Amino acid sequence: MENVLGIRCADLAFYTFKETTLPNGSAVLVSRTGYTGEDGFEIYAAPALIVEIWNTLMESGKALPCGLGCRDTLRFEVGLPLYGDELADDITPLEAGLGIFVKLDKEGGFIGRDALAAQKAEGLKRKIVGIELHDKAIPRHGYEILTPDASKVIGTVTTGYRGLSVDKSIAMALIDAEYAATGTPVAVKIRKKVFPATVTSKKFYKKSYKK
Repeated sequence: MENVLGIRCADLAFYTFKETTLPNGSAVLVSRTGYTGEDGFEIYAAPALIVEIWNTLMESGKALPCGLGCRDTLRFEVGLPLYGDELADDITPLEAGLGIFVKLDKEGGFIGRDALAAQKAEGLKRKIVGIELHDKAIPRHGYEILTPDASKVIGTVTTGYRGLSVDKSIAMALIDAEYAATGTPVAVKIRKKVFPATVTSKKFYKKSYKK
């Protein structure tokens, strides 16, 4: 960005930000963040200035636009959850594998604390897991996860794509806890066909960002 916008960002550590100015004196805030697992920057400024910055980046030939689908594949391949998919009103942080962020002993408690404590004490009945298909068929949100013989529905796909970085058909899915162990054979129903698959880690791809 320094060569195009005149903003020096190399000094920013991952997940930090700074307030700075463009060469014309306009104020901007730059953060080294992004919900993808890869290195990246976000720029905050007045609406009219953002349009000007966008046009400058596009006209430079050094940047290309992308949509939310691109962002979604990048967050998904490193196992980052998305509300509405891997987290929802009926999917708790414990089921999503995010128990590290749930402090049940927090002073004063919090809304939902008792329900989560009870769920933890009883043992999880469902878990979010990674799924790798043995075929090029692409799983999508809402598709059924079955036992290997396709006799029983044991869960649903929460996010699925043809993983560009790993060149495999992969998914995250909410499935019955008894089938959640890594290496467990399962099946995925895609339209009217059933495809064999295996439970894997949710982190399909190791991010390339280095401090």
